[in-house]
Amino acid sequence: MTPLYRDFQTQAQIDAQYDPAIKLPDAAAPGRHYVARSALARQQLRCVLDVPYGPTLIETLDIFPAAVPNAPVFVFLHGGYWRALSSKEFSGVALGLQPLGITTVVVNYALCPRVSLDEITRQVRAAVAWTHHNIAGYGGDPARIALGGHSAGAHLTAMCLQTAWAEDYGLPQDPLAAAVLVSGIYDIAPLRYSYLQPLIQLDDGIIRRNSPAFAVRRCATPVWVNWGSEETPEFARQAHLYHQAWLAAGNAGELSALPGADHYIGIHGFEHPDSALSQWLAGRLGSRPV
Repeated sequence: MTPLYRDFQTQAQIDAQYDPAIKLPDAAAPGRHYVARSALARQQLRCVLDVPYGPTLIETLDIFPAAVPNAPVFVFLHGGYWRALSSKEFSGVALGLQPLGITTVVVNYALCPRVSLDEITRQVRAAVAWTHHNIAGYGGDPARIALGGHSAGAHLTAMCLQTAWAEDYGLPQDPLAAAVLVSGIYDIAPLRYSYLQPLIQLDDGIIRRNSPAFAVRRCATPVWVNWGSEETPEFARQAHLYHQAWLAAGNAGELSALPGADHYIGIHGFEHPDSALSQWLAGRLGSRPV
């Protein structure tokens, strides 16, 4: 029997590795946490919501300005396997960063199957370019922008890191001061044989164009690739695969597991200023507590 992907013979085997909700006793619990913390962030923090960055109604972002002028900036790309969730479930990432003097930008983008993965990639790249051009008007420093994401958002972060920024957007070739990739998938080929395929509709071309592990370019942006220590072996392998490709291109990067974290808990660190995630960003961006 010919394997579907690597040594996986069946969809059930692939789903067991790539569906993080399979073993949860309450599959809705992570979503409830995100919603509650996001509501708290929008209630407690100064924010400017639904700022358009592109021509379609879905292309908006939510800005949580820091209390200091000329603040460093973190642009966050949410997860949901490109087919679920929105910026509004992830306002909570600003909770740990605002006390460190970091402005947070949470990006919304269209979802599969309404659009393709190619279009989602275009949208998030446009959001990064918009932030570079416009964040000074919200008190942010365009020279100190970090990018990061979780799950599908980590994949999209990797896609942004391979962008020809100077050629396509007229920006510096490496406009990002740092990038953090949490629990991402960088070779998307196995998902073609998973429960996700009816919604994300991968084909050979989409897989080739959107598997960033195989298209890493020389880049001056330092990155931290991580995953939850309680995730499946495939999430760990994907992180190692991308990190190895990143280093092979001559780039600087760190790789480590987040202790005790499953797929959903990994980004909780952004909600706390003393967490490893928040402190790593603060160190790379030169921010300080306010």
